[in-house]
Amino acid sequence: MEKMFCLGLMLGAVGGALLVANSYKMRSFVKKSQAEFVDKVNEMMDEKLGCKEGNCPEKSEPEKKDKKKEK
Repeated sequence: MEKMFCLGLMLGAVGGALLVANSYKMRSFVKKSQAEFVDKVNEMMDEKLGCKEGNCPEKSEPEKKDKKKEK
């Protein structure tokens, strides 16, 4: 069972890599998704570092939504 899972995982990874390598749309989608992910992680890390220093910002959802609309 574990061997089949690992085999499926490898085949899926290889298949995904081939799709991304051969398709401009997929390649640009992956780059865009990676950039968004890195931005979100950076924001979260900045917030956590600020809380450790004692500068915890109040979390407010409307401000985050406004930032997304501006982009």
